[in-house]
Amino acid sequence: MPVLKLYVGDVVQTRKTHPCGSDRWKVERLGADVGIRCQGCGRYVLMDRVKFERRIRRFVSRPPEAASG
Repeated sequence: MPVLKLYVGDVVQTRKTHPCGSDRWKVERLGADVGIRCQGCGRYVLMDRVKFERRIRRFVSRPPEAASG
């Protein structure tokens, strides 16, 4: 399974909504685990990278350095 290109600053929409009602998350940390912050309530979650990649529905926005590379 190829690794999905993720960048700090990506905003993604997930398949399931957070209990606050939002389904948009901003990537804040990358590695074996991915740190994401809910755009609705500000909750920070650390999630296994493979689990996170399966939950992504689409990219809402990407940082400028991601577009050039």
